[in-house]
Amino acid sequence: MMRVVLQEEALGDGLQGESRLFGLAEKLEIVRLLALAGVRRLQLGSFVNPRSVPQVANTDVLVSLVRQQYPDILCTAQVHNERGVERAVRSGLEHLSVIVPVSESDSRKHDGRSAAEVMTAATRLIATATAGGVRIRAGLRCAFGCVYEGEIAEAAVLDAVGQLAAAGAGEISLADTAGMAHPEQVKRLAAAVRAAYPEIGLSLHLHDTRGLGLVNLYAGYAAGVRAFDVAAGGLGDCPFIEGAPGNVATEDAVHLFKGMGVDTGLDLAGLCRAVDAIEALLERPLRGRICRAREESPPGTVRREAE
Repeated sequence: MMRVVLQEEALGDGLQGESRLFGLAEKLEIVRLLALAGVRRLQLGSFVNPRSVPQVANTDVLVSLVRQQYPDILCTAQVHNERGVERAVRSGLEHLSVIVPVSESDSRKHDGRSAAEVMTAATRLIATATAGGVRIRAGLRCAFGCVYEGEIAEAAVLDAVGQLAAAGAGEISLADTAGMAHPEQVKRLAAAVRAAYPEIGLSLHLHDTRGLGLVNLYAGYAAGVRAFDVAAGGLGDCPFIEGAPGNVATEDAVHLFKGMGVDTGLDLAGLCRAVDAIEALLERPLRGRICRAREESPPGTVRREAE
C-alpha cells in the first residue's frame, strides 16, 4: 500500500492567529489526542518573540514536555533567526522549519527587506543550524502566487529551491500561502522541482482559501509528492487575506487518501475526537467537513464513535 506523511500543524500554524490563548495544559491535551489518533509528525509552534505572537509564549516548555512524553513523534517548529535556533536546540528539537518568501512585494511588505536579503539571511541560518546537527525544512512562501504580484515564475521558485538546498535544507516545502494555486499549477511546479532536485524531500503546504485545498493536495500526490501539511479541523487562517480559510483539514485529507487506498497511519475517529476537543475550547465549529458529515450520517451508517 502506498503511504504519505501528514505533518499536523494545528498547534503551530493553526493556533497562532487565534486571539484566545491556549494554556500549556490545553495544548498538551490536544497533543495527547492527536498522538492517540496516530500523528507522528507534529509542528508545535514558533520560536519568535511572544510579544509579536502571544500564542507561542510556551513553546519552549511544550516542546520539552512533548519530546519526553512522546519520543516516537517527530516534533518541529519554525525559527526565524539565530536566537530562535538557540532556543529550539535548548528545548531538544532536532528538526526545524525556516520560511522564506519568493515574491519581492510580499517580502518587503511582511519582512521589511528584499527577497534577496531574506534569502541570504535564511541560507546563512540553515548552514549554521545544519552544521550543528539540526535538520532543516525550508518553506517557500507564496510559491504558487502572491496577492500583490499574481502568479510567481517557475524559474524563480526553482532558483530559490537551489539556494536553500545548497545551504543544507534536506526538505523543501512549497507553500500556497495565499490560496491562489490551481491543480494543474501544483502538478506542474511539484514535478519541476522533483525533476530538478530529485535528492531533496518535497512537501506541500496548501491553503483552502478558494476551496481547492483538497484538489490541489490530490494534484500534488499525482505529481509524486508524499508529504503534506494539514491541521485538525482546518484550523488556521491565511494571514494575507482577511477572513479566508487556511489549512487543509487533517481529517478531510485522511478521508481522501483512505478512499484512494493510500495509508496515512492516522485514525479518523481519533482525529474527530481531537477536533471535538479543539472546537469545545474555541467554542465554535471548525471548517473541516468529514467529522461533521460523519455525525450527520443517516441511521444505520457507521458513526465516528463506533469505529
